[in-house]
Amino acid sequence: MLDSKRSIFSWALYDWANSAFATTVMAGFFPVFFTSYWAVGASAQQGTFYLGLANSIGALIIALFAPFVGAIADYGSYKKRLLVFFAILGSILTASLWFVQKGNWQLAVLFYTLGTIGFSGGNSFYDALLPHVASEKKVDFVSSLGYSLGYIGGGLLFLVNVLMFLFPERFGLADAGSAIKVSFISVGIWWILFTIPLIIFVKEKKSEETLPIGKAIRRGLSETISTVRNIRELKTLSLFLISYWLYIDGVDTIIRMAVNYGTALDFPSESLIIALLITQFVAFPSALAYSWFGKKIGIKRALQVAITAYALIALMGFFMSKPIHFYLLAICIGLFQGGIQALSRSYYTRLIPKEKSAQFFGFFNMLGKFAAIIGPLLMGIVTIMTGNNRFGILSLILLFATGGILLSRVDEELGKQECEAFSDKY
Repeated sequence: MLDSKRSIFSWALYDWANSAFATTVMAGFFPVFFTSYWAVGASAQQGTFYLGLANSIGALIIALFAPFVGAIADYGSYKKRLLVFFAILGSILTASLWFVQKGNWQLAVLFYTLGTIGFSGGNSFYDALLPHVASEKKVDFVSSLGYSLGYIGGGLLFLVNVLMFLFPERFGLADAGSAIKVSFISVGIWWILFTIPLIIFVKEKKSEETLPIGKAIRRGLSETISTVRNIRELKTLSLFLISYWLYIDGVDTIIRMAVNYGTALDFPSESLIIALLITQFVAFPSALAYSWFGKKIGIKRALQVAITAYALIALMGFFMSKPIHFYLLAICIGLFQGGIQALSRSYYTRLIPKEKSAQFFGFFNMLGKFAAIIGPLLMGIVTIMTGNNRFGILSLILLFATGGILLSRVDEELGKQECEAFSDKY
C-alpha cells in the first residue's frame, strides 16, 4: 500500500542500516587503516591510487550488472530478495576485514571491493522499491527521509566506533588498531539487524507477469538489450542521466576519497574522523530541509544550487591547509550531500515507467557507478602524474560544471510525455 507510514519507515530504515558501511568503512576507517596498516610502506600518492583502484573495480562490476539484474527483478518480483542477498554479501565481507593481516593490501582491496558491491547492489534494489512505498506526492519527502535516517544512523554507529578508536582501553580493546577491526564487525551486524524491518513490512507489488527465475533471466536479458536500443527515444531521460553521471561522479569521489586526501595533507587521524562526524550530523537535518527547499524553488533548481556548491567545495579543498579548514569543508558537504542525492533519486522517478522501476534504476545506478569508476581513478591518476594531491581534487570541478550545464537543459514535462509514449509502446 502506497504511503503507509510503517512501510515508509521500514524502507527508509534500510538507509540507517547500510549507511554504517558508507560512514565507518568507506569514508572513515578503511582509508585510514588502509594507508597506515594494509598499505604500510607505500607513499601517500600510491595509497591514493590503490584506494581509487579498489573503489573503481567495485563500481565497474556493479555498473555492468545493474541493468541486467534490475530487469530480472522487474519480471520476477525479486527486488526485495536481491536487496537482502546484497546486504548479506556486504555485511559478511565487511566483517571479514577483521581477518586481514598487516601489509596484505591485496586481500583488503578484495574484501572491500566485494563489500562495496554488496552496498551498491543493495542500493540499486532499495531505490527500485521507492515507487512501491511512496506516491509521486510524497516521493521527495520519503527519498529525503531515507537519506536523513541514513546520516543519523550511520553517524550514531560511527560515533561509537570513533570512541572505541580514541579510547580503546575503555572498551576492553588492546589499541586503536583493534578498535578499527572491531568496528568492521559492528558494521556487519548493524547492517543485517536494521534490514529486518524492510524484509517484514515492505511489500513489493507483484509484476503483472511474474516469471520463474530461469525465464526471468532470459526475459531480463532480452529487455535490457531492448531498453539499451530504445532508450534514445527517451531523450530527456538520457540527458538527465548523462548530467547525473557527471555531477554525482564528483560527489561520490569526495565522499570516498576525502579522508585519504586529508591524510595526504598530514592532518591528524583524529581530526579527519571528527570532520566525518560533523558531516553526518549536519547532513541529518539538512537532507530533510533540502527537500523543503526543493519544493520552494523547484527540484531542478535545488539540484543546480547543490552542484554549484560542490564545485566551490572542490575549489576550497584545493586551498585547504589546516584541520579547521577540513571541519568547515565537512559542514559544507553535510549541507548539500543528502539533498543532491535524495532529490536526484526522486527527480528520476518522475521520468521513468513505474512498472519497470528496477530496470530503469539499474541504468540510473549503472551510470552512477560508472561515474564512481572515473572519479576516484581520475583523482588517483592526476595525483600520481602531478605528485600533488591538491590537483586531484581540483579536477572534480570540471565534472560539476559540465553536469550542471546539461541539467539546465532537462525539461521535466517533456520527459513525462516521452515516458508515457515509451510505456504505451513497450
